[in-house]
Amino acid sequence: MLSFVDEKTLHKVAEAFGGEEAVQIVGCLKETGETTDDDIAAKTEIRLNTVRKILYKLYDHSLVGLRRSRDKNTGWFIFHWRLQLDQLEGFILNQKRRVLEKLEARLRYEQDHDFYYCSTEGCNRIPFEDAMELVFRCPTCNKLLMHFDNGELKNTLAQKVEQLRKELGD
Repeated sequence: MLSFVDEKTLHKVAEAFGGEEAVQIVGCLKETGETTDDDIAAKTEIRLNTVRKILYKLYDHSLVGLRRSRDKNTGWFIFHWRLQLDQLEGFILNQKRRVLEKLEARLRYEQDHDFYYCSTEGCNRIPFEDAMELVFRCPTCNKLLMHFDNGELKNTLAQKVEQLRKELGD
């Protein structure tokens, strides 16, 4: 397992899927190994519907697994849930790849465009082509548009892209 998959990482991933309730559910699964949604709801005092909703979100990303059995009295299915920590590393790597793609696209956009801005809070930067059509007047406040130096933003984006590439081994 990679070094970044630890208790803190598990906590953050769970929190992203359902806040503090998901953290409690994952903690319960980690503690018990395999258990039912009813047991989780009883131990955490979280509503059963909420427990199931969070478990299915985690299941959709293969972070929890389940085994089905049939109740002999009612004939209903009982779902036995377990944490799949071995899947956490792959999930995190996929998320990092997605972030890397978005950062690379944003960096290309920043590098390929020249921007103009009126320096008024709430107004947006405008690419050169659009600024030219607007005769270098802000469409929001009608102030004169001045060149916007996005060098610092490009440097920050490039650093983040490089950092993620190193983490991913690209």
